Amino acid sequence: MKKNIFTAFLLCFIYSATNAEDNLAMQVFKGYCWGCHHQTAQAFGPSFKEIANKRKKDEIIAQITDPKDMYKKLGYRRNSMPAFNDLNASQLDAIVAYILSFKDKK
Repeated sequence: MKKNIFTAFLLCFIYSATNAEDNLAMQVFKGYCWGCHHQTAQAFGPSFKEIANKRKKDEIIAQITDPKDMYKKLGYRRNSMPAFNDLNASQLDAIVAYILSFKDKK
């Protein structure tokens, strides 16, 4: 009986932790990204799918936090992306994981 309760508690904890990260990613997406980026379609900026298929985690973080320094290194002709230095590490991790979730499965 105690084993079943522990298992149920553990599953609820894992589900809520995963849900919290998904919710945080959606908060960041809606608050910072969706005006210029869409998940799978080209908008003002490249889609998350395109970004995920071209970039590594550290490149995505650098483009988010210091686009003025990164755009040429990443092969863009111009930069219109503002720097989002007010995102904390949890927010950055959540949005980068969300972006990378659109990477094509090989």
